[in-house]
Amino acid sequence: MKSNYKKLRDLIDLVKIKNKDGKVSKLLGINIDKFFMPSVANVIGTDLTVYRIVSKGQFACNRMHVGRDYRIPISLSTYEEDFMVSPAYDVFEIKNTDELLPEYLMMWFSRKEFDRNAWFYTDADVRGGLPWSSFCEIELPVPSPEKQQEIVSEFKIIQNRIKLNENLCQKLDETAQAIYKRWFVEFEFPNENGLPYKSSGGEMIESELGEIPKGWETVCLNEMIEVKYGKDYKHLSEGNIPLYGSGGVMSYVNQFLYDKPSILIPRKGSLNNILFLTKPFWSVDTMFYSIFKKECNGCYVFHFLTALDFTVLNVGSAVPSMTTEYLNNMQIIKPDEYLLIEFENLIHNLFSQIDFKKNQNEKLNEFLQVLLAKMTKVEILID
Repeated sequence: MKSNYKKLRDLIDLVKIKNKDGKVSKLLGINIDKFFMPSVANVIGTDLTVYRIVSKGQFACNRMHVGRDYRIPISLSTYEEDFMVSPAYDVFEIKNTDELLPEYLMMWFSRKEFDRNAWFYTDADVRGGLPWSSFCEIELPVPSPEKQQEIVSEFKIIQNRIKLNENLCQKLDETAQAIYKRWFVEFEFPNENGLPYKSSGGEMIESELGEIPKGWETVCLNEMIEVKYGKDYKHLSEGNIPLYGSGGVMSYVNQFLYDKPSILIPRKGSLNNILFLTKPFWSVDTMFYSIFKKECNGCYVFHFLTALDFTVLNVGSAVPSMTTEYLNNMQIIKPDEYLLIEFENLIHNLFSQIDFKKNQNEKLNEFLQVLLAKMTKVEILID
């Protein structure tokens, strides 16, 4: 019994079709998570006829920065229509799809071990490029087509479940946003008779922020939440408490900074990436976290902040920055407390469902990694 390993050069061929007639207009790039994405390159005045065409079932990869990034951006096209990629990318296809399934090969490329192995093949350039000849020397096991299909099918079942959960989370989030807008922007929250307040003749008064329901007021944000700075984390050890930066979870540490519901607000960079957390966490010192003056303030303030566009914020820095002064003095409508409590209970139920689905996806993603790791253990009889 021995694994039937083959080199990539025996399995794939380069494809060098260019956009000569200019008919293809869709331009994509590849991120380090190995997905095609809309290109952010400025192509004004660029000759797009030299760009490479990618068709369904073909792969594209960027071998230029493997040594620097420790990953090789590579992806399989599942699009029905052709698209373009940079002429710096390689486009290739499988020689014989009866021998090797494209989906199986993409699974192999998705393995962390594949990226580590590719790193060893990089050249001495400061960016650590991966020569095509070296890329083609990388080996992988090629089981029978039946076994490949079995592995791919199992992988897809989990991927589809993850996607289903993601879609459900998006729908729940959209529902929460719609309720916030209905109640606190359009002022159509249910009155004492269960009817929409404003359209049922609810009394409105003037305020600094325009018309608001009678009994409500406008206040500074610091009357509803206390803004705190995140802290440095370099002294922490590995653990199971999520460590948050402006891009989301960075890693997991052994201590928490705060263990009650909180809103995370970036101080620099991606200012619109505001998060609502319900579990213990640590946030880095380039983030703010919040303490709610009253528990019922949390969901309302979160939706108020996420409805704003902080990309236009200018506080005298070249990099978009948030300050405590700006946050504390921000004007916000303060509804009646009974309505905040009702909104909190309603949205908390939606957030709990979102958290449950996200936790499910964490476990499912862990299982995907287990499946990918097991690919090297598929044994094949060799004649």
